[in-house]
Amino acid sequence: MKIKLLFTIAFIIALLNVSNAQITTQKIDSLMNKAMTEFNVVGASVAVIADGKIVLEKGYGVKSLTTKEPVNEYTNFQIASNSKAFTATALSILVDEGKIKWDDKVITYIPEFKMYNDYVTQNFIIEDLLCHRSGLGLGAGDLMEFPAGGDFGIEDVLKNLQYFKPVSPFRTKWDYDNQLYLVAGELIKRVSGMSWEEFIQTRIFKPLQMKNSYPANSYIKDFSNVATPHIVNQKEKKTISLYNFNNKINGAAGSIFSNVDDMTKWVQLQLNGGKYGEKSDKILFSKERQDKMWKIHTVMDADFDERYKSHFSGYGLGWFLNDQNGNFVVEHTGGLDGMLSIVRMIPDKKFGIIVLTNTQDGGIYLDYAMANILTDYILNVPKEDWISKYSSRFKNRLKEGDSITEKVWKTVADNKNVKIKNEDYIGIYEDNWFGKCEIFMKGNKLWFKSYRSPQLNGELQYYNANTFAISWEYQGFDADAFAMFTLDENGKAQSIKMKGISPNIDFSFDFQDLDLKRIK
Repeated sequence: MKIKLLFTIAFIIALLNVSNAQITTQKIDSLMNKAMTEFNVVGASVAVIADGKIVLEKGYGVKSLTTKEPVNEYTNFQIASNSKAFTATALSILVDEGKIKWDDKVITYIPEFKMYNDYVTQNFIIEDLLCHRSGLGLGAGDLMEFPAGGDFGIEDVLKNLQYFKPVSPFRTKWDYDNQLYLVAGELIKRVSGMSWEEFIQTRIFKPLQMKNSYPANSYIKDFSNVATPHIVNQKEKKTISLYNFNNKINGAAGSIFSNVDDMTKWVQLQLNGGKYGEKSDKILFSKERQDKMWKIHTVMDADFDERYKSHFSGYGLGWFLNDQNGNFVVEHTGGLDGMLSIVRMIPDKKFGIIVLTNTQDGGIYLDYAMANILTDYILNVPKEDWISKYSSRFKNRLKEGDSITEKVWKTVADNKNVKIKNEDYIGIYEDNWFGKCEIFMKGNKLWFKSYRSPQLNGELQYYNANTFAISWEYQGFDADAFAMFTLDENGKAQSIKMKGISPNIDFSFDFQDLDLKRIK
């Protein structure tokens, strides 16, 4: 295993920007081991850049509970939404080449693109695709991609955006969105003549020498050094399958596999204003493009933590932006089934940290805890026991979620003898964007299945009134859902509305956006 370290007092001061700092490799190891225990994380890797130089790359734990093979700095993880900055960079390259402009209308390149009203459709510009200000709700449409295995294509994404009701006026409010990044990926394809994946591979990975990074699962020929995702809660710890992005769409919202050794090259590129190479004499994108990506396009609520004296927070193009103790901070997180990541940079200090983990849900808490610990040293602010603080949040979150779901399933168990006229619910229902779902008898059980998302199938169990609880066969996320039926005057079901049962359900399971109407 290769570890890039400088064991001098000069390194320590450079890394932390604090006189008499006492953070060492051993201290970081100790913190990581503690954090992995606290958050039940199976494997992780960390890289630190200080004063623009790589000072640490290291793996911790194991790639899989099954193989027990150790993580190293070359172990690939799915970086999930940290892929979004690559999409913004791809578009920036096309802007630099004069092939597009940020204020070009999307329909110029994708005529079939259609939003919820004509004004928004006609005025939606390329920039709008990347900054989460469309007016759509959090995660709208993500059920087309989550869980994996659906048969939706990019033509469905382009068609279905019109069916989502806005939750805020256009360009007035931040709500995280994945679907419009997929539109951005399609725009890159139509302008460049190559798929989003091929563009990332040839125009970003290749020049940066990110030789062990891949834009999607299908590009990986050898999975021997790819981390396995895990799910962990208070009851169990187990491996799950890697999320496999639908090749009928694209991976512009989150399909990249990378490792901390390659990701340091990506972070150095950002810290160098688009320049790369041994002498930083090559340019991937211009400083003007970086300024655009690092400009707040959508304002968010700032966290007025007295320790950091923050004054602003917002989203740029593929990056979250804020200030801490008078320093500009650029970061993003990512999350897929059992894969969590964080990339944070403080450009004023030429500082960057990358943390990749293979365990849900604790991985994201570890990511933030370690990023915050090192950030506190860099910014010379009062130290916080972030591991204990996030551990408390993590355990309380699990406890709260378990408490609510356990009550639901207890109610289901208590009502198991309630007589239900199954024939009143059996039928085929259809939603404008999600397609057909069927309620049918499987043996002696009432069952739900989606025609277009095969993993969304499971038993309907009576809960209360006209509401049933569905326990999906898919258990990658805590995504079990309520199905609430509307009945006609004769007691026959006419429609279904849905919502997640657990408060910890991932926002990409946007059951609340479904409006299933009986068609048969």
